[in-house]
Amino acid sequence: MIDRKEISSKITESPWPNDIPIAFRSMTKRKEIWKCWDTGRPFYYIDNGYMGNLMKKKHFYRVVKNNIQHTKIKPDMPSDRFTALCQFAPYMNYYGKKPRQNGPILLVTPSEKPCQFYNLDKETWLKETVAELKKYTDRPIVIREKGLRPARIKDNSVAAQCAKDQIFAVVTYQSMAALEALHYGIPAFTMAPSCVDSVVGKDLSKIEEAHYPDENQFKNLLNYLAYCQYNLDEINRGVALSMIEEMKLYD
Repeated sequence: MIDRKEISSKITESPWPNDIPIAFRSMTKRKEIWKCWDTGRPFYYIDNGYMGNLMKKKHFYRVVKNNIQHTKIKPDMPSDRFTALCQFAPYMNYYGKKPRQNGPILLVTPSEKPCQFYNLDKETWLKETVAELKKYTDRPIVIREKGLRPARIKDNSVAAQCAKDQIFAVVTYQSMAALEALHYGIPAFTMAPSCVDSVVGKDLSKIEEAHYPDENQFKNLLNYLAYCQYNLDEINRGVALSMIEEMKLYD
């Protein structure tokens, strides 16, 4: 078992005062993140955007203050950034809840980075999650490895698989697969804290109920997340930082 505080205490102390924020990219900086959490140092975490990156090239990056995902969603968010995102990537248009599908459950495995961050053994998690699901459903369970980026975009996306296989519900650890499924109109379940906490299920004993969120609530989530991700020009010009601080886009 990883002792997070023991590891973070061994990281070289920063030469700057503890109230000066730092920024880093990727969950591979887990030890630095733990150190910030343990010492109270503010930080800005940068990673792939929540939405709009299912094309060949990545265009958007989320910037999260003091966390790795936005887990608390502000109400009544304006829709202008999400509307602009849909104009840039028309596949992002949201058409609401799908009629309930009668197909299998799609189980999306976590990648190496979140496994290391949460001290999770993927094979153990997969085995235990399948066993837990089988207590409450007789549906087939389709295992989807997260895989490399080409295996997750365009016609290989989770949304595309939901359409092709008539997926009943998506279950994942913390993957953006949950957001993709919900965006396509399919309910989802997640295990770890994530940006979709307010609209997913957490209790696998309720898998057959597979609740889909209120559409206005989900639209507000899309609007909020559009304000929490930025293109490189917005990051370089300081637009991202100004927006985060002025609108208090953090937990």
